[in-house]
Amino acid sequence: MRDHPIFNDKHRAIRKTLHEFVTKELAPHADEWEEKGEFPSSVFHRMGELGFLGLHYPEEYGGQGGDYLCGVILAEEMMHSLSGGLAMAIGVQTDMVCALLHKVGSESIKERFLRPALKGEKIGCLCITEPDAGSDVAGIRTSFVRDGNDYILSGQKTFITNGVRADFAIVVARSRGSEGPKGISILVVEKGTAGFSVSRKLEKVGMHSSDTAELAFQDCRVPEDNLLGEEDQGFNQIMWELQPERLFAAISSVAGAQLVLDTTLKYVRERQQFGRPIGKFQAIRHRLAEMATNIEAARQLSYHVAGLINAGEFPAKEISMAKLFATRVAYQVADEAMQFHGGYGYMMEFPIQRFWRDSRLARIGGGTDEIMLEIISRQMI
Repeated sequence: MRDHPIFNDKHRAIRKTLHEFVTKELAPHADEWEEKGEFPSSVFHRMGELGFLGLHYPEEYGGQGGDYLCGVILAEEMMHSLSGGLAMAIGVQTDMVCALLHKVGSESIKERFLRPALKGEKIGCLCITEPDAGSDVAGIRTSFVRDGNDYILSGQKTFITNGVRADFAIVVARSRGSEGPKGISILVVEKGTAGFSVSRKLEKVGMHSSDTAELAFQDCRVPEDNLLGEEDQGFNQIMWELQPERLFAAISSVAGAQLVLDTTLKYVRERQQFGRPIGKFQAIRHRLAEMATNIEAARQLSYHVAGLINAGEFPAKEISMAKLFATRVAYQVADEAMQFHGGYGYMMEFPIQRFWRDSRLARIGGGTDEIMLEIISRQMI
């Protein structure tokens, strides 16, 4: 991958260290973890031990004190694990769970949850989606009532990454009887809380090494100290959280697409048909050129947006543009690559099928293509 001006020597050193770790300690296990349907939780602890989970978090909470671009590098390098599920699970920890804990958590919450999460000692999950509410966050039905110094929480959540193994869940819920964006709050529910259970582990088309759960909350008693942020301000807090999640998806998608292209280039140079490598056919070469051009355009857009965030801006429209474009490009590249591989691309022993399956989720999670288009268009007209 060609270097970019937004990165400095410190960033380049972090990338080198991360790349060596991911390719040596994670990538060799990709096939095993995919077949098993999960990777060991010790990966979180190992990455926390090495400081990789806290790259862009303050040292006072156990982070490394780096800037936002350090997190961008993590998102890119995790794709070299050759497991989209693993990369996604780590991204949920670093850019969803820890991001919220740091942004709006009290000092008590930061000490009890953020610090151990950055060390990899506690794994978190973020619970927004419900059986009847996904992109429509204001339509959630999981609710709570106050009882003295506690909240009594009840409801269901689904499609929750890290939900099976999580030590705590960040749950978006509403005060009972409220409607729409008003009345939404965020509670941190610890594993072992009475009434909190994993209903089932969900089977997915892709991202096999990532555990995805359906969770149930039945009269869970949550102490008021576990309120994340301010009561009734949860909707705004979640709208903020979705932004780094979406850019993480864009950055990861570009990195994944580049890996697919590199793999495909190697294949078309070696695969012989009609007496010559298939990469010599103009029809193939031109499509490869389009793939490379689209990847580069997605990379430059994503880096531009990352640079704005690193400078302290909050470009919601541009973040949505980056997610929309990059995730579409990644899926198109994976689909074209599978076509070039022919029957081999459809076989489980070739990595292209995994990239193809895994890349599709990014156009759904964190806000669908349609939601991204709505956000962009609303800020245009």
